[in-house]
Amino acid sequence: MQESVAKAGADRAAERRQRLVGIGLMCAAVTCFCCLDTTAKYLSTSISVVEIVWARYVGAFLFSFAVSNPIANPSIMRTSRPVLQVGRSALLVISTLFAFTALRYLQLDEAVSIVFMTPFLVAALSGPLLGEWIGWQRWVAIAVAFSGVLVITRPGLGGIHPAALFTVCSIVCYSFYLVSTRLLARTDSNETTLFYSNTVGAVVMSIAVPFVWVTPQGAFNIFLMLTLGAFGGFGHYLLIMAHRLAPAGVLGPYVYIQIVWMTLLGYLVFGDVPNHWTLAGAAIIVASGLYLLRREQVEGREPLGTPPGNVA
Repeated sequence: MQESVAKAGADRAAERRQRLVGIGLMCAAVTCFCCLDTTAKYLSTSISVVEIVWARYVGAFLFSFAVSNPIANPSIMRTSRPVLQVGRSALLVISTLFAFTALRYLQLDEAVSIVFMTPFLVAALSGPLLGEWIGWQRWVAIAVAFSGVLVITRPGLGGIHPAALFTVCSIVCYSFYLVSTRLLARTDSNETTLFYSNTVGAVVMSIAVPFVWVTPQGAFNIFLMLTLGAFGGFGHYLLIMAHRLAPAGVLGPYVYIQIVWMTLLGYLVFGDVPNHWTLAGAAIIVASGLYLLRREQVEGREPLGTPPGNVA
């Protein structure tokens, strides 16, 4: 009896440690994504967004190739739904193009605050596309979150730069991307899905980049171009590892530390100070998101729209 009690206690302690490691990995992943967006915004003042997105995908492809090595492990390249894999990957590329274009004009805190609307769009789309319908309480949370976006953008009232529409387009594409990811999770492994994301992105952008290529000026900008893929690829790798160690409902709230990092980096790198409208809107969206996560935990379901970190 004592042995079984001791074993149960040891199992609980091991599970707690595993969850703590998962939370740490999630925080590290979010930090990588914030650095990715900051670097992209900095580079966008001197080179084309297409070139930036190309560097992000080629770098991520090389990183994932080194980690997973599909030549030695060809099973990674096998998928039962190739059309969906390619379509999903294309959605991510389009979303990234919109996101990086928006970052050229928006403050980091403004952009990430609007991105937090993603889980609510995913929750709304999951009903008609996945058969995962949500109740009236979640619809109220979605409406409240949308009001937070309106507080940030203040359409028609001299709000933020019109480039905020690019962020909205980005999260719409990204929401469909996440829904298709849930569909693929039923048949393909995370490694396979990640491989196709990076491969399709690298191929598509390599075709487009010669038409807009501008050689980066200075060693520092070249170094930043190289870090784009590292931040993106390593960030998604940490994200996958985190979800293997802890449930999505546990990890979800830690995505919101992005607003802290983005505000800090925006001030340190660009001298941007968030205004009270952005802070108020972000608070509304984050509170609604935490409520949505809590509802899913209470009902014992996997959160429908846990924000994944960023849209790039």
